Amino acid sequence: MAFTVGHYLAERLTQIGLKHHFAVAGDYNLILLDQLIEHGGMKQIYDCNELNCSFAAEGYARENGAAAAVVTFSVGAISAMNGLGGAYAENLPVILISGAPNSNDHGSGHALHHTIGTTDYNYQMEMVKHVTCAAESITSADTAPAKIDHVIRTALREKKPAYLEIACNVASQPCVRPGPVSSLLSHLKADEVSLKAALEESLAFLEKAQNVVILVGSKLRSCEALTETVALADKLGCAVTVMAAAKSFFSEAHPGFRGVYWGEVSSPGVEDVIKSADAVITLAPVWNDYSTVGWRDSVRGEHVLEVDPGRVTVSGKTFEGFRLKEFVAALTERVSSKPASLVKPYTPVALPVADAAKPLTNDEMTRQINALVDGNTTLYAETGDSWFNATRMHLPEGAKVESEMQWGHIGWSVPSIFGNALAAPERQHVLMVGDGSFQLTAQEVAQMVRYELPVIIFLINNFGYVIEIKIHDGPYNYIQNWDYAALMQVFNQGVPGVESGKYGLGLHATTGEELADAIEKAKKNTRGPTLIECKLDQTDCTETLVQWGKFVAAANSRKPA
Repeated sequence: MAFTVGHYLAERLTQIGLKHHFAVAGDYNLILLDQLIEHGGMKQIYDCNELNCSFAAEGYARENGAAAAVVTFSVGAISAMNGLGGAYAENLPVILISGAPNSNDHGSGHALHHTIGTTDYNYQMEMVKHVTCAAESITSADTAPAKIDHVIRTALREKKPAYLEIACNVASQPCVRPGPVSSLLSHLKADEVSLKAALEESLAFLEKAQNVVILVGSKLRSCEALTETVALADKLGCAVTVMAAAKSFFSEAHPGFRGVYWGEVSSPGVEDVIKSADAVITLAPVWNDYSTVGWRDSVRGEHVLEVDPGRVTVSGKTFEGFRLKEFVAALTERVSSKPASLVKPYTPVALPVADAAKPLTNDEMTRQINALVDGNTTLYAETGDSWFNATRMHLPEGAKVESEMQWGHIGWSVPSIFGNALAAPERQHVLMVGDGSFQLTAQEVAQMVRYELPVIIFLINNFGYVIEIKIHDGPYNYIQNWDYAALMQVFNQGVPGVESGKYGLGLHATTGEELADAIEKAKKNTRGPTLIECKLDQTDCTETLVQWGKFVAAANSRKPA
């Protein structure tokens, strides 16, 4: 087999640990798709559309560390840029590969299909640069190895999405074979002088403090410092809190865990833990309007040691030139014990058991889902009240929560959990998604059926965009209702000639008893997804959503300065 540009790309993606890549076919990428299949290092996974494809890759990257999606030019790639925006906001190295027009058409004056009707085909490259850390166009096999390596290396180092555009007539052209992948996986050497200075300043700051608390932020995972954070918490012996978007980034079984910090809507007692501290170590936080409850509360200032992905700020000084992971490890070696913040014990939120025969409530649904979550579960919380339901759950060791609080694209969770389940088929995957969000990307459940993924979907049918109703109500927040559980029969038709894709299960739950029965059936359905349609009263949501929604609405409606 002659080695080609497509094979080079496939081998590099395989070398960095990808076992799958996601794809939507289009005439500009068909030869490339053939080359990827011919190489054989990854399984090609198909999606219903390019938006879903990009989010499936995003979900895969959450579990696998990196992902790739292949789409066609313009009509495909522009749709997929939405998922790239999410991957950029959420710090995920997703590599989007777009087929492109024949290299001879560039500069020819030809008007081509799937374009905006001009004869300049650089517009897609210009657009995608805003949501990627690196972008390259390949119109020659000679330049392909360097450009492919640059894109992959940059994505892995910066934990951001990147983009490759490959002319349709170049994908099958002869190309050298790649050597070892070590150069793509390495990081730049730390500035030891700056690291030492940051360490000395931080130690002096902490030495003066008595009541020290750690706050885990949502970028910590992308900094690859979860293990180092546990070691720091063990050495300090102090209280540890997590931001809502970092739920599960620190074990809730750890003796220092105290709950979720989210300003006025924090877990019980956690706001006081943060406010009473004379030193807070913030690890990779994101302070946006959502996490600050409408700009009301960010943990910054003279009592804070701010440890960001590429920078440390303490006592009015800033240091950079090293990774967060390296700083936390160095700090752990020299820091002293600071156990004063552990005075108050952690008490998980207790949801009462409801009358099983009565109409299903949000509290009872959350309680039963929490009971389903074990140490091998990945729980997805879609934008909306699912965020707040997830924050009040108590997680066993090993459980994971995935959310998208920075990008906040409703419907993101359905294709994302599809990709995540492919990356970790040994884990139990559970999704909480509202009816409004589900309608945006519902068709990707069909791919869960196709690939026999036993995802358990709790479809919360409360007849509209409840999170938007709580932020700012209007007629635009109310949607056409579906019989969501019945969709599983639609998706169960399978692929002609293939003995698979018949195991989707749709169930309704209107009472606690019906929900418990549905969960038992879902646990036994191990060859396909189960969608449990949970019907709730539209006014039945968490008090924290109502409180948070009012503050966010007030922030959104501020008058011009």
